[in-house]
Amino acid sequence: MDLGLTGKTAVVTGASRGIGLSIVRALTDEGVRVVAGARTLTTELKETGAHVVTADLSTAAGVTALTERAMAELGGVDVLVNNVGGGEGKGQAGGFLTFGDEQWLGTYELNFLSAVRVTRATLPSLVERGGTIVNISSTSARQPSAGPIPYTTAKAALTAFGKALNEEFGPRGVRVNTISPGAVRTPLWEGPQGYGAELAKALGVPHEELLQAIPGQSGMTTGRFVEPGEVAALVVYLASPLGASIAGADYLIDGGAIKTA
Repeated sequence: MDLGLTGKTAVVTGASRGIGLSIVRALTDEGVRVVAGARTLTTELKETGAHVVTADLSTAAGVTALTERAMAELGGVDVLVNNVGGGEGKGQAGGFLTFGDEQWLGTYELNFLSAVRVTRATLPSLVERGGTIVNISSTSARQPSAGPIPYTTAKAALTAFGKALNEEFGPRGVRVNTISPGAVRTPLWEGPQGYGAELAKALGVPHEELLQAIPGQSGMTTGRFVEPGEVAALVVYLASPLGASIAGADYLIDGGAIKTA
């Protein structure tokens, strides 16, 4: 199926691995010219053929470096994917009282303000081109007890941001949508230094045992983790002309974990 994206341009944040890497691959496979922002340049990201900007997107300076080089490389932006996110610092498996101001601020800078800043810098071009924005939030925004409290509340802010942005800029030709994945098979869960490993340690169970239990315990009727490529496929569809009437939506892709309508 031709999605009508050949020759379009895109900026993707948090692109070095996991969901972000899959999004870059999916977009480049559709003929999109991509500028990818990441803290580190991985071999896998380099192989996509995207123009990579290494920057810390939790900082205003990092966002400026990405967006200025993206505009210079692409000449304009048709698609923005705000994907960068994650927990900041150790101790993500603790409760509310374990998080200090530094972790709260760091988590919001990465998961929420990075999207605000990149969006602000690219919106003039997106308005001019009638572009699209896709924000990658989380089911944790709807089930705040499902993860570290700074992360879940930052993602809730990101979801609300997408809704409000679409109300303001939808009439000016920019569609804004959100995707809220559940547990996705990424280094965040599977990596030895990721949240999954830390949670397993806090619970006193082997890491692999926790991973096997997560789909069932979280109510995923599919019985397995979501694959990054499944999220990427939805991003590409929403960014394409085939999704021209989808605006202001928040799509769950969680294997049936969220039971409410």
